[in-house]
Amino acid sequence: MKLLAATRRLFRILLVMIRYRLDDLVFDLSLPWWIRSSSYLLPWRWLPRRRAKLSRGARLRLALEGLGPIFIKFGQLLSTRRDLLPPDIADELTLLQDQVPPFDPNKAIALIERQLGASIEKIFASFESKPLASASVAQVHAARLHSGEEVVVKVVRPGLKFVIDQDLAWLYLLAKTAERTFSEARRLHLVEIVDDYAKTIYDELDLLREAANASQLKRNFENSQVLYVPQIYWDYCRAQVLVMERIYGVPVTDLAALANQQTDMKLLAERGVEIFFTQVFRDSFFHADMHPGNIFVSTDQPWSPQYIAIDCGIVGSLTPEDQDYLARNLMAFFKRDYRKVAQLHIDSGWVPAETKVNEFEAAIRTVCEPIFEKPLKDISFGQLLVRLFQVARRFNMEVQPQLVLLQKTLLNIEGLGRQLYPDLDLWATGQPHLERWMRERLSPKRLVRNVQSQIEQLPHLANMARDLLEHMSHTQRQPPPSRKPRADWLLSLLGAGLLAGGAVLVAGARADALLAAWPAWLMLTTGLYIIVRR
Repeated sequence: MKLLAATRRLFRILLVMIRYRLDDLVFDLSLPWWIRSSSYLLPWRWLPRRRAKLSRGARLRLALEGLGPIFIKFGQLLSTRRDLLPPDIADELTLLQDQVPPFDPNKAIALIERQLGASIEKIFASFESKPLASASVAQVHAARLHSGEEVVVKVVRPGLKFVIDQDLAWLYLLAKTAERTFSEARRLHLVEIVDDYAKTIYDELDLLREAANASQLKRNFENSQVLYVPQIYWDYCRAQVLVMERIYGVPVTDLAALANQQTDMKLLAERGVEIFFTQVFRDSFFHADMHPGNIFVSTDQPWSPQYIAIDCGIVGSLTPEDQDYLARNLMAFFKRDYRKVAQLHIDSGWVPAETKVNEFEAAIRTVCEPIFEKPLKDISFGQLLVRLFQVARRFNMEVQPQLVLLQKTLLNIEGLGRQLYPDLDLWATGQPHLERWMRERLSPKRLVRNVQSQIEQLPHLANMARDLLEHMSHTQRQPPPSRKPRADWLLSLLGAGLLAGGAVLVAGARADALLAAWPAWLMLTTGLYIIVRR
């Protein structure tokens, strides 16, 4: 049955592509003559064109809508990159952000009643059956609670999981086939990328997760002047229904309305960069679906504009190691220290250890040097990424799947910045926020907090040392066929002793003298190093 369903899905994908003649978009490219000639062998190209009056952008948009949420989200990402698309296609794909055709309101009401266990009249004082907006995964209705608060009700589209399962099955098949066939595909970790995307799209179907993400983001920016996140009404939230505060703002893409209220566009663009760096480095919790349909601007103080963020279904986070690696690379880029960038890539294992630093440095300089000291309107990150991939291919640099969401967010940020204030200097705006984070990371207060966190782990380390000693004692009583030299296990015993002794001394030190107790820390780290080496 699964194979039959997957086959039907593939047939539907091909049928939609033929119906909207998407092959025209391919054959309109600059292709060799023998490839262009092969187009006449396709039987459907001899059929009448029923949708000949539609523009190519409209045909692409309708095809993506017909293929479902995964394809719609791809179109949403493309819509933010007007620098990479012809204007007619970009204008049509913009409609995918919040103007996807809605589903039957009666189905939405039935789902709400089933999820909340009551009639729509008992749940809400009023409910508008006509959707306010409709997107790839859900649609939104306006309502009012009996307590008087104006809210919006988000409802997941019915039957989505079945379609997503089929699309992901085909994506997995394509990724695995490509990795088995092409070394370039293995370097890009296509299967891992599909894994990450599958997790993301399934998480987006769970509106309780979105509600939790929104609550966390709201706490992170509590009383902030740069970002506002609507309140979640938890009593009315379920897996397929979410109720939150209704906000009134100007869509970030409505440049005419922003100009009419005399919005400070330069400050608005700069605050967008500030929000991004704050989320990534201070909080390690960033909104990863920042297409313009999810961003509004408050009308309260246009001279000090405040963003309003909705739809937190997709968020990303970085480990401390990823944060540190990313920050050091960005700072090296800001300072044009391409030698350090190359060395960081080698040290992190992103490129093979045998890579020649000077050659890699020269390649990075060639790609990155032209982008500095230019306003954002003169910088194309799309072209930059293409050239970086060329460098990656030459030096066998591996793509890091855990940073895919961050890269997608960067693309959205650039697309938004181009529309708001094309003369924004992205580097000059972002560098102070990054430098501040790096200073705070090394502040005495942060170091003491890190030390205290390590102290909390001391009982666990002591237990590890005790278990190691017991294991060594047991191994001594029952020696294996090939025994370790006497000096080897004595060295392991010494390491365990140093680890346990250092842990006891650090635990007994006063909180205000932790940094001065360096001999104890030396014993602890030396013992841990010896044990790990053994």
